[in-house]
Amino acid sequence: MQTYRNETFDEERALYGADEVNVISCRFDGPADGESALKESRNVEVTDSYFNLRYPFWHDDNICINKTELTEGCRAALWYSKNVSVSDSMLHGIKALRECDGVKIKSCDIVSPEFGWFVNDIEMMDTNVVSEYFMLHSDRLTFDKVKLTGKYSFQYIKDSVFTNCEFDTKDAFWHAKNVTVKNSIIKGEYLAWYSENLTFENCTISGTQPLCYCKGLKLINCRMIGTDLAFEKSEVDASIQNEVDSIKNPWSGIIRVPGVKEVIMDDANAKGRIITDKQKICACA
Repeated sequence: MQTYRNETFDEERALYGADEVNVISCRFDGPADGESALKESRNVEVTDSYFNLRYPFWHDDNICINKTELTEGCRAALWYSKNVSVSDSMLHGIKALRECDGVKIKSCDIVSPEFGWFVNDIEMMDTNVVSEYFMLHSDRLTFDKVKLTGKYSFQYIKDSVFTNCEFDTKDAFWHAKNVTVKNSIIKGEYLAWYSENLTFENCTISGTQPLCYCKGLKLINCRMIGTDLAFEKSEVDASIQNEVDSIKNPWSGIIRVPGVKEVIMDDANAKGRIITDKQKICACA
């Protein structure tokens, strides 16, 4: 394996097509302002380095990045690549990850709008994220201890599991399919509209008008805080641990809840049942 140590690269395609290289304490920055430093490369290890130029890791295979800074100037850093590992690093450029397969991210700081589009098989843990349109159209996400701030997250994702996470977001999980969220906190408006086979277990959910137009929706031992007009036109099986502000026209299924401040059933086609502690059935077909 060839090693590059304490070097600076700023030219176009500086290490293009590299195979079996170790990049240690190097800088990709400078007046030449070159792009695509490691494009079409494979079997690359990057440690303690600095990337301030665009498109460094495109069409790569077997890339390991550790203790490295990808700056705001490092735009679209990882695209069309396979078998990618990133740990203890900063990814701060817009669109930092796109159309990759087999990605592992651990203990990173991500500030990247439009991050993670069309990605398959991504594991993320112990990571903080600030992003809008995060993980759009991606499949097979496995997240643990991820903290996210940003609107329009996880739209159109499939076959994914989230545990011990905290999401402060808006319009999250729209059109999501076959997704499970456990032991997590989800804050934000209009949660998970048009989703299919979405399960929340031991979660705390807050924000207006959540969980509308859903199919196969399940809530297991969850709390809902400040969630008015919930479950409109949804197929739902829910067990909720606290009084809910309001529920509107659940399409079908059963909602078990200690109490509801307001029940709105003004659609003749809404057949969902709400079972409370005080009243066995407060709304039904």
